Amino acid sequence: MASAADHVLVVEKGRPATADSPSAGPVYRCKYAKDGLLDLPTDIDSPWQFFSEAVKKYPNEQMLGRRLTTDSKVGPYTWITYKEAHDAAIRIGSAIRSQGVDPGHCCGIYGSNCPEWIIAMEACMSQGVTYVPLYDTLGVNAVEFIINHAEVSLVFVQEKTVSSILSCQKGCSSNLKTIVSFGEVSSTQKEEAKNQCVSLFTWNEFLLMGNSDETKLPPKQKTDICTIMYTSGTTGEPKGVILNNAAISVQVLSIDKMLEVTDRSCDTTDVFFSYLPLAHVYDQVMEIYFLSRGSSVGYWRGDIRFLMDDVQALKPTVFCGVPRVYDKLYAGIMQKISAGGLIRKKIFDFAYNYKLGNMKKGFSQEEASPRLDRLMFDKLKEALGGRAHMLLSGAAPLPRHVEEFLRIIPASNLSQGYGLTESCGGSFTTLAGVFSMVGTVGVPMPTVEARLESVPEMGYDAFSADVPRGEICLRGTSMFSGYHKRQDLTDQVLIDGWFHTGDIGEWQEDGSMKIIDRKKNIFKLSQGEYVAVENLENTYSRCPLIAQIWIYGNSFESFLVGVVVPDKKAIEDWAKLNNQFPNDFESLCQNLKAQKYFLDELNSTAKQYQLKGFEMLKAIHLEPNPFDIERDLITPTFKLKRPQLLQHYKGIVDQLYSEAKRSMA
Repeated sequence: MASAADHVLVVEKGRPATADSPSAGPVYRCKYAKDGLLDLPTDIDSPWQFFSEAVKKYPNEQMLGRRLTTDSKVGPYTWITYKEAHDAAIRIGSAIRSQGVDPGHCCGIYGSNCPEWIIAMEACMSQGVTYVPLYDTLGVNAVEFIINHAEVSLVFVQEKTVSSILSCQKGCSSNLKTIVSFGEVSSTQKEEAKNQCVSLFTWNEFLLMGNSDETKLPPKQKTDICTIMYTSGTTGEPKGVILNNAAISVQVLSIDKMLEVTDRSCDTTDVFFSYLPLAHVYDQVMEIYFLSRGSSVGYWRGDIRFLMDDVQALKPTVFCGVPRVYDKLYAGIMQKISAGGLIRKKIFDFAYNYKLGNMKKGFSQEEASPRLDRLMFDKLKEALGGRAHMLLSGAAPLPRHVEEFLRIIPASNLSQGYGLTESCGGSFTTLAGVFSMVGTVGVPMPTVEARLESVPEMGYDAFSADVPRGEICLRGTSMFSGYHKRQDLTDQVLIDGWFHTGDIGEWQEDGSMKIIDRKKNIFKLSQGEYVAVENLENTYSRCPLIAQIWIYGNSFESFLVGVVVPDKKAIEDWAKLNNQFPNDFESLCQNLKAQKYFLDELNSTAKQYQLKGFEMLKAIHLEPNPFDIERDLITPTFKLKRPQLLQHYKGIVDQLYSEAKRSMA
């Protein structure tokens, strides 16, 4: 196995505990930053320079693409070039300034991924205006809060969101003065805007209000605020993460460096598929990177039902995903293989285990089974259009079996990462050819240093001779500058120059980091046992019968209960096998026999992964409706919002405890 010295190096010794702070382990840096953290060249002051330089090099290359629907029929991708997008950005930027929005002021962007979103962003960058992404899933209250908190005077909105933004205008009239629709607006909306003393323009109207003179663009500084990115969070009001020009720019260079060493730098032959929210740092920084390289970015239609159809039409060369997307991809492929019959399934399993075994022995993906690749595995690439040479995953750890599966796909390097809005996206990444990093988030990016800080109350010791564990702390050139107007929150997480992530990690022998827990997601049962709930949910999620799970326990009870969204096909197959009627999905979720079957299967999974007795579930509720953003039960990155889940399912949780205690009496 590779040693830590192969991938990381210690740049500072750890420190012992004091009366005021716990001990902290050694400071690590990846080998690609052995001479110092990656920093910006003196001649780069803003991400705008990446785009303006790309336009000079690749003016006629395809830049932004979308599929248009005519008479209910969707067409192929149509494109605008780098020069066309640049010219639009200059005009839009000029029009922004005409509305009294000066450098350093805030401009909102509210809507799903589309070419106009990126052009609006580049327009803000060109003028030194701070852009503030607004989630199209945050809801009116949060949008109103952000507009007021960031003092947004102009906002770009998706056509379907115009009514929503007008409905909250009363609560933010002291700030919001101008609304620009990405599409058309109705005469009724124009009248409503006029009555509320706000100017409302279509995209084309606003374009005509600007000029194409780029000689008067204001100077930019590395320390200027590029964006204030509000995190949805799982509790409380959104926090505005301040990212300056330097942080975003150096992160773009860092992405290029790590792609170069794990696969290759991207170029004009590359096509990126944009569907993860542009309002999140993950997709946004990736798009800034691709547009700095002259690559093409194609946007999905915004409908999850047609996601894979858009992928097949675009045939991307690089695909960014989150575990939920890759889970569904894996399940779909495995279902097709199983549908081919028992013999085909056994042949696939043999080939899969043979290649996986060789990769575990140290063979590269290309060397592990070239003949089986041609006979068996090449077809797997078709699930993502057939051209993807790089798969990237973030937001949460991939289940190990899914990560192993993705790593065997020929000519597609997989890199799993970890990062936060506060670290401007990726702060750790796995190295595609290093199989020992499966199940981890890899090594620090070249822009950050990392260390673990002990968490005594949870039993995590950063100096453990066995496996060092603790809270992941970061510092570096791509880190945020603080929370907008919330110095109190900034001081809570930025201590002595270290950002405390709240995530618990453990260093592996090869120098990679594994996420094992969340500092705050721990509770104590009545018998005194501590439960790390995210760990448990990750384990129970290995049960193939379920789609989602939320586990709950409190200090007044001695056991755990859960709310489970079953896999629809799994419960319907069970009903058919056991002659259960009625057999519609909602009725089956209320079926007591189905509830017992799922509880038994979940606890069987728990035993398989050696969970302790107090970590077993005593009762579950089968929920037919997936946890969703609309009911405020998950964040846009699919993280569970625990306080909201408890509030939503309070009656059901109380009932589960009552019924479980009766059955145990």
